[in-house]
Amino acid sequence: MATILDDEDTVEAQSLSTSLDPYGQLMKMLMPRALCIGIYDRMATPLWLSDGCEGPDLPQLVEEALNAARSPDPDPSERDGFARSWDGETAYVFILREGNELLGAVGLSCRDGSGSVRPFSLMVGLLRPALQVLTRELVNQNPVPDTQKNARLRDGDLALLLDSNGAAEEGESDDFGQLVRSCVDHLECSTGALFVPEKKIAATYSASASQRRSDAELLDRTQRHLFAWAQVQRRTLTLNKAPPNSPLGTLPYKMLACPIRHGSEPVSGILLLFRPQSAADFELRQVRIVEMLARRIAYVLQNSYDPATGLLTRPAFERRALATLAEGKKDRHCVGYADVDRLHVINDNHGMHVGDQALARIAETIRINLPRNVIASRISGDRFALFLPDTPEHAAEEFFGSLVDTIEQLDFSHEGQRIALSMSFGLAVVPETRFPLSHALATAEVACKSAKHLGRGRVELYQEPPTPQPAAVAAPSLDVVPTLDAVAAMPMIESHRFEDATPAIDLREAIANDRFRMEAQSIVKLNSKDPPRRFELLLRMIDAAGESVSPDKFILSAERHGIASDMDRWVIQYALEILSSAAPALQGLGAHFAINLSSQSVSDENFPDFLEAKLREYELPPGLLSFEITETAAVANIVRAETLIRRVQGLGHGIALDDFGRGLSSLTYLKSLPVSDLKIDGALIRDLATGSRSQATVTAIVQLAQSMNLKTTAESIESEAILAAVGRLGVDYAQGFAIGRPRALESVLQEMLRGAPGVTRVSGSPLMSRLAG
Repeated sequence: MATILDDEDTVEAQSLSTSLDPYGQLMKMLMPRALCIGIYDRMATPLWLSDGCEGPDLPQLVEEALNAARSPDPDPSERDGFARSWDGETAYVFILREGNELLGAVGLSCRDGSGSVRPFSLMVGLLRPALQVLTRELVNQNPVPDTQKNARLRDGDLALLLDSNGAAEEGESDDFGQLVRSCVDHLECSTGALFVPEKKIAATYSASASQRRSDAELLDRTQRHLFAWAQVQRRTLTLNKAPPNSPLGTLPYKMLACPIRHGSEPVSGILLLFRPQSAADFELRQVRIVEMLARRIAYVLQNSYDPATGLLTRPAFERRALATLAEGKKDRHCVGYADVDRLHVINDNHGMHVGDQALARIAETIRINLPRNVIASRISGDRFALFLPDTPEHAAEEFFGSLVDTIEQLDFSHEGQRIALSMSFGLAVVPETRFPLSHALATAEVACKSAKHLGRGRVELYQEPPTPQPAAVAAPSLDVVPTLDAVAAMPMIESHRFEDATPAIDLREAIANDRFRMEAQSIVKLNSKDPPRRFELLLRMIDAAGESVSPDKFILSAERHGIASDMDRWVIQYALEILSSAAPALQGLGAHFAINLSSQSVSDENFPDFLEAKLREYELPPGLLSFEITETAAVANIVRAETLIRRVQGLGHGIALDDFGRGLSSLTYLKSLPVSDLKIDGALIRDLATGSRSQATVTAIVQLAQSMNLKTTAESIESEAILAAVGRLGVDYAQGFAIGRPRALESVLQEMLRGAPGVTRVSGSPLMSRLAG
């Protein structure tokens, strides 16, 4: 490629307006310390640029000055131009006029010496001779017919740029194809192409249908060499005459190749345009237009694709999927939710950098195996979402199954040790609801969690759950494995790969014999030195031998066997009895206790009646008690969740949306879920001290909550650094081991009430007496 490089310098230099070179050199003599000098026409197209004149800052200032000069009511103080300073540099823009006719502008930037900035009036005085002779030269070069022609060209350029703003807004391949076609037509080329290999973007267009085959051979022959050259040189290549001995061989074309790159990042793609040798040369104006388009494409790619995986970002994914759904087709669409299995084990054993490499390999596998119409996104961390338009369930399940097998067969190793990779997929059909995409994503996440519970490395299809039975109905037969999901009620699925840690018979026996205890974990108000008065109530189970059972084991088993709602009823009965025994004193202390409700209780149509009856029976002060439901459970059961929330709030008690930020629900759901608090997901909080993406997400959640008058609580505060980061972001409350570990509820209450007037002991209810006995 060396020969191309040498000749490209010559060709690009010849493309500049040599007639203005004396005037540019004169200004360089008058301002020897200038970093960049540019002469621009009235449409801000550069006519002459000094060596090393790069970057968007100066052209943007020139365009700003010319737009202001054309306005009907320009600022008198900036009629002849202005000065702008930033980061130790100052730019000056000088407007060129002949009478009332706007001719163009001169832009100049220089580094501030010794911290001083020269006034604009002083710079005008220094450059006045050069500006005057340059003005006369521009008048001589632009007679009226040429001015009219240039105006038509500029109008076409402007239309092309405006089209590019809308066409490539979402990063759609079809939109990029339209952009390439517009370039070919407007710039009178024979063929054009856009290649972004890592994003699997390849858009081509030929002006002549009869030449498409030969044009395809031309692109196949040149694009790899040109992309490699652009990656090294990072600048535009203009060849109006092919150099001899080129690696590309003898080409009967004139060529314009512009790299796609965002800021100082590596070149990610290339925009190519070709003309026959008999056509006119590529002009500098056209080169600059293509460079502006390339910058626009780079911006869209930067904001629509995740840099770590090359997949779509979550917002871009949602926009594309919603656009397809908005077309109103009655075809069956599917959504997939995928989660990498045991990535935390790789991070712990081999380091975060190896985990990132594993994530990149899996994302690459997904990307290269995607069918043409399927879109995929990395939504956060190790979780992905896929949208399969016009795809029935059996075809989607088959596709995900092939991905599962391909990922398991990946040859991934670190320091000679092979690391097994696998992924769990949840699949859901997009329903015909008010929020179809959010609903489908939430239910697909539910199915994904079931896939993990069933042994990982598999695909599970979500189906609408059966109507839950009330607690009084006899327990189902244990010969069948009932609901499997940890978030919402799932259909019965047989499985021999999963062995329950806590059998259903043990859970029901524990409920019948009160083999549970309650713990309370403190929640502190940030920027307050008062002792904790807010607590979350946590359930603990005791097995038949008197040993504690891990919550992860018995809670998941309860949800899997459809017993979670029965456990919620036990918790509510217990909490109301123990709190009612000292309710007035607790209210006087400003105490507050939050009870978690499982997704099965949310989806149980009989549960709201039970809860309302208990709340009316014990008549606890409204500020003493609240409830928490997870974001995913609320979205998966949106109608019943809204009903439950409104009934609870009607009795004066609040409800918080737990694990907020974990799921895929649209923020629009908050309008239908009148919650009083948001508890931010611990996965976001744990990464808060070092993760910029988590910081941005939490900041957005806090701002959203403040705009809706909602309180925020950060979970999983495990270090002083995380606590400090949470405080800086404006979160209201904090909870975690760095603040306080869970303790027996009875001990917490006794400490709070010690010395409170009229209180001698906490217990005394029939249930407490039974537990004590």
